[in-house]
Amino acid sequence: MSSLEVRSLTVSFDDNVVLKDVSLALGEGEVVALLGPSGSGKSTLLRVIAGILAPDSGTVHIGRRDMSSVPTHRRGVGMVFQDDQLFPHRSTVDNVAFGLKMSGVGRAERRARAATLLARVGLAGFADRRVTDLSGGEAKRVALARTLATEPNILLLDEPLTGLDRELHDRLAGELTDILSAAEVTTLLVTHDPDEARTITSRSLNILDL
Repeated sequence: MSSLEVRSLTVSFDDNVVLKDVSLALGEGEVVALLGPSGSGKSTLLRVIAGILAPDSGTVHIGRRDMSSVPTHRRGVGMVFQDDQLFPHRSTVDNVAFGLKMSGVGRAERRARAATLLARVGLAGFADRRVTDLSGGEAKRVALARTLATEPNILLLDEPLTGLDRELHDRLAGELTDILSAAEVTTLLVTHDPDEARTITSRSLNILDL
């Protein structure tokens, strides 16, 4: 686990300032929600933390280390996007194991670790299922398992339950709480739903107040 600190972050696109002097801090193992309306810069902030987007000014610190010169793949940050971004030509287990493969983990070990993660997210027995045959809720669990498989120091969740009907959304929110507790990973969850934030996280921040 690592702490996460964002210091005086500013991001603009042309003349549009999306984030202005934003700061926040998460302790080791803390699960925090980031609330705010659409277009307020929540997803942009996650992309800066992950190293996908460079800020105009300000810094991101993970475990007290300044990440300014650290590329995305060396930050120890895992991110689950709104649209899951699963590989349709790969099986469920191969989707989960993809990051491990890129890290040089052997086939037998990565499949075993992927199967363990699938069981953790409630998908034991789904290893050889085609991802195109999964339901929306199942696909979101696979995306989460794939990110957790690499054992990130920081987990970023960009509205991971969006697009689900209310009953499934509420059930998965409760399950996500248990999954994150077991994973013991510092997590920043972006959502526009205060109820979801209260269910999953220990505290909430509003991006407009940062």
